[in-house]
This record gives sequence, structure tokens and C-alpha cells, in this order.
Amino acid sequence: MNNKDLPRSSKLNITLNGGSMDIRNSNGFNGNGFGSNGHNGHHSAVRHSNGAPSVAAPAQDARSPRRFYDADFVVTEAYRASLPDLQNGPASLIQGSAVAIQQVGIHNFRLPLRYAARDGQPLTLETSVTGTVSLEAHKKGINMSRVMRTFYEYKDEIFDLDLLEAILQDYRRSLGSLEAYLILRFNYPMLNESLRSGLLGYQYYQVALEARMNRYGAVRKLIHFDFVYASTCPCSYELSQHAILERGIAAVPHSQRSVARVSVELNDFLWIEDLRDLCLDALKTETQVMVKREDEQAFAELNAAYLKFVEDAVRLLHEKLDPDPRIKDFKIVASHQESLHSHDAVSVLVKGIPGGFTPEVDPSVFATLIHR
Repeated sequence: MNNKDLPRSSKLNITLNGGSMDIRNSNGFNGNGFGSNGHNGHHSAVRHSNGAPSVAAPAQDARSPRRFYDADFVVTEAYRASLPDLQNGPASLIQGSAVAIQQVGIHNFRLPLRYAARDGQPLTLETSVTGTVSLEAHKKGINMSRVMRTFYEYKDEIFDLDLLEAILQDYRRSLGSLEAYLILRFNYPMLNESLRSGLLGYQYYQVALEARMNRYGAVRKLIHFDFVYASTCPCSYELSQHAILERGIAAVPHSQRSVARVSVELNDFLWIEDLRDLCLDALKTETQVMVKREDEQAFAELNAAYLKFVEDAVRLLHEKLDPDPRIKDFKIVASHQESLHSHDAVSVLVKGIPGGFTPEVDPSVFATLIHR
């Protein structure tokens, strides 16, 4: 092929396996993708000597950003001020209905926090945090990172419900919101003694501390506490006794692991350990940690002494919670995961004060009462 008719800067002849092909740049740049001034070319056409086109990768545009991470770049205040901030943009950026949103924020950011314990020794526990605020109708959105940054300012404190109130006040100020909500979820360990052998073992209780602040600054402080116990069916017990006494046939009543989620709103300070004690005093048959043969026998006797339907369980808890002056309001959701049936027996009971807890539950709540 004769190359005399093409400029040297825009034509290259290559011989491959006895043949040749021309590389022509439609924009007049060099065949290596760069012009004579060093800028990137736009694209190139590659043709074999027989005239058939070949595949060629597009060259990079001169205006394209570099694919490079600059570890030495320093952010100045002026540069930070120039960064786009869509969430704090005008109402014209709102998509959909321009209405207020009751809660918006982040869920399940985790960190270790210290909690006050009844014995005076703080416990450091992995905690899942949910922080949300209200959003007014004319605002596009919130700065989500401020929820975490504000919370992290308190990470070295010892946590209780009173501290949550202070964090909510900061949420409202930093995010410019009228209402704020905060939930801390964690597993709280307590050292429990076996029934007869004296062995000690840690029982872990699922706990959530919650604080809700309304637009007037009033705060509700709540503890949600899951108590796991065994429930032996009174009807099954009587039927088993009937078989034994009337026919001399061995029979055992059905018994199952059961969970009561007790939510309390407080008038005064209440230790998590105190709430566990109230539940234990009401239901008696808490599941065991360390067990020898004498403990297993004792547990069988304990369950026979304290038979209970799910209706009994919520009423027994009501009996202990209702007169306690530290507790303003409460809600009990119980689930007996029946060994007789392929379904669960459930019950809900509230104290019933005006403006307090209501008996409605989300359909997913009962599924969360299965402890493994």
C-alpha cells in the first residue's frame, strides 16, 4: 500500500503476518491516541489492508477526568463550600408530594457503648442505633451523616434514658427538625444461678432503650425487654394426669419456649435488672443457662408448679407491673411457640391509660419473638 498520500502524523502502516493495515484518525490526531500537542484523541478508525474495518478502543476525550486518586489532596473551606448539597436544596427539588415526613434517618449503625448497671460496674455492649427526625414539607431532605456525627459526640458517655434525651435535643438543633426519635438495641448479660447445683451462667436479654421527643420538647422514655421462659400447658397437664391415673399410661404435657416482650414508659428511673426481676417474679419459669441433672429435675417441678396459658402469662405480668410507681405505662406482647401445634399462641395486654400504649401490633412483631 502506498502511504505517500497521507500526512505522517495521521497514518501508520503495520505489517501483521504478511499483511498490513492502516490506522487512520478521523480527527487528525496521531495513531497512538494523542495529538502532536500531547492531548488525548477522540476516536480512531482501524482498517486492514483488505479494507475491512477492525475493532478499535475509543481514545479518551481531552475533557475527561483522570482515573486517579490523589492521596495528597487537601480540602479547604472554600472547596468544601463549593460541594453540591442536594438534600439542603430548595423545595423545587422535591420529588413527589411536598408533604411533611414523620420520620427519616438511619437504622442499624453500630458501635460499642457503655451502659450503667445496677451493681455499679458499667457494661460495654455492641449497640445497634436507630436515629430519626421529622422533616417539614418545604424541605428536600436531611443530612444523614449528622445523625451519626451528633451521636458520636456522646460515644464515651455512660448511657441511660436520661442521656438519650440530651442527644435528641442535639438532633433537633443540628438537623433543624421539630421531632426526634432514638432507639438503642443491645443484648444485656446477667449472671444467673442454676436452680439447685449452684452453677452460674450468663443469660443474655434483648433490650431496647427508646426516647421520643415531640415538637414541644416533651420526651417519652421507654424500655423494651424480652423475657424468655417455659410455658407448660395446663390443659395438657390435666390430660396427662388423666391418662396416668385412669389408664396407667405414661404421658407428658406439652411445654415450649415462650417470650414476653415488655415495654414500659417510666415515671422514675428503673434498672434493666429491676425489670428482669419483675418478669421473673411474675412468670417463675425462666429458661436456664447452666444445668446439671438436679437442675433439670428442678425445672420440671417448677413448670408443674407454675402452669400457664398465654392469657395467664400477660395477666401475671400485669399484676406485677401495674402497682409499681416507677412505671407509668406498659404493654405486654407474649408468644408461646407451641410444641403441640404448628402455630403460636399470642396475647397482647396494655395498661390502658389515655394517650398511652395501644394494643395494635405490626404483623411482623410476633415473628421477632422467636429467640434462638
